[in-house]
Amino acid sequence: MHDGHEDEFPAEGVVVRKRRKGIYILPNLFTLAALFGGFYSVVMAMNGRFDLAGFGVLSAMVLDSLDGRVARMTNTQSAFGEQMDSLSDMVSFGAAPGLIAYEWALKGLGRWGWIAAFVYCSCAALRLARFNVNTGVVDKRYFQGLPSPAAAALVVGFIWLMDDYQVKPYDVVWIMFAVALFAGLTMVTNVPFYSFKDIQMKKTVPFVVIVLIALGFAFIAIHPPVVLFGVFVIYGLSGYVVYGWRKYKGIRTSMISTSTDEPEESGLHR
Repeated sequence: MHDGHEDEFPAEGVVVRKRRKGIYILPNLFTLAALFGGFYSVVMAMNGRFDLAGFGVLSAMVLDSLDGRVARMTNTQSAFGEQMDSLSDMVSFGAAPGLIAYEWALKGLGRWGWIAAFVYCSCAALRLARFNVNTGVVDKRYFQGLPSPAAAALVVGFIWLMDDYQVKPYDVVWIMFAVALFAGLTMVTNVPFYSFKDIQMKKTVPFVVIVLIALGFAFIAIHPPVVLFGVFVIYGLSGYVVYGWRKYKGIRTSMISTSTDEPEESGLHR
């Protein structure tokens, strides 16, 4: 007579090996390298090397853009990788830019300085948490709010530009304050920013596209701090332009493509 539990125990003499859960090494190597870039930038800021601090964050941006693509191309996506990526982003694009801005200029404002740095850091955390919650319902073509790498690029790009022109931090401390608040608060708005996720890397493109990319790299090489910061500013303002245009045309501005049945999260999907 069976009691319903017999099948839970292996027969005598049968060795049952538990399946070991592994971690995909390739995409997580990119994520760890991005995390190192963020950590390195904080260390460099503490040592007064703000040029290298900016380079660390920008390197983390490049690596962060690659880990997801590598995972999809090699079919090595995992829940572990997604969580690791979010934690890495919080360090590299949340804590690091806030601390760099504070070390460079904001500490000269006393409490207002660390408040601005904290507002930026907390907005990055809120932005990443909302992104994780809304992954399944947001239109893939757009980000809901300024993505954290772009916000970090605005902050460290401004510092990189001022450092390149040898501008003293105390001369632009309030501009740094405004940039940190703008970047932080824009992350938690519902303003749509183009995600470039609909660009397929596996598809063929006309030869002229490759030529334009080469010209783009040459243009950046003319004066990287000026050109890159200009690109970051244009992207940081582009969402507001798209939002205003949609409002003017009467087009739905929300990037949420479907509704959620979870009432406690309804406020996140407006």
